[in-house]
Amino acid sequence: MVLDAIDRQIIQATQAGLPLVAEPYLAVANQLGLSEQEVLHRMADMLEAGVIRRIAAVPNHYKLGYRFNGMTVWDVDDQQVDRLGQQVAELPFVSHCYQRPRYLPEWPYNLFAMVHGKTEQDAERQVAIIAALLGANARQHSVLYSSKILKKTGLRITG
Repeated sequence: MVLDAIDRQIIQATQAGLPLVAEPYLAVANQLGLSEQEVLHRMADMLEAGVIRRIAAVPNHYKLGYRFNGMTVWDVDDQQVDRLGQQVAELPFVSHCYQRPRYLPEWPYNLFAMVHGKTEQDAERQVAIIAALLGANARQHSVLYSSKILKKTGLRITG
């Protein structure tokens, strides 16, 4: 997909987030001098083409009371990682789950899944559920707890 000037304007107007109003797409349309339907249509096209990866809320887990946010890392067989990752990703408390390359011998983990708990016990219960689901398929695992909030942003287009 080739982006035209209007597509770029829409991206720039929305890349830091949609306006927090009852009709955010209408607000973007008004800001850019477009119709709401054109904004919706163009954003749908960019989503389908993969220019925009997703439109979603990005919660601040700490403000919601989730102070124990842990990236669980698992060493599972590479031949099973897709199937096992899909099962882990379907757990309601896993916010994101993906495969990453190993860096042997220091880093044997290839399956990552983020969990969020209001208490350490909540997070550890979630880790235990993942461990039970993976069973003997998980040769080892660890949990890397967040120590601070990092600003979550994607690619930004300027000018």
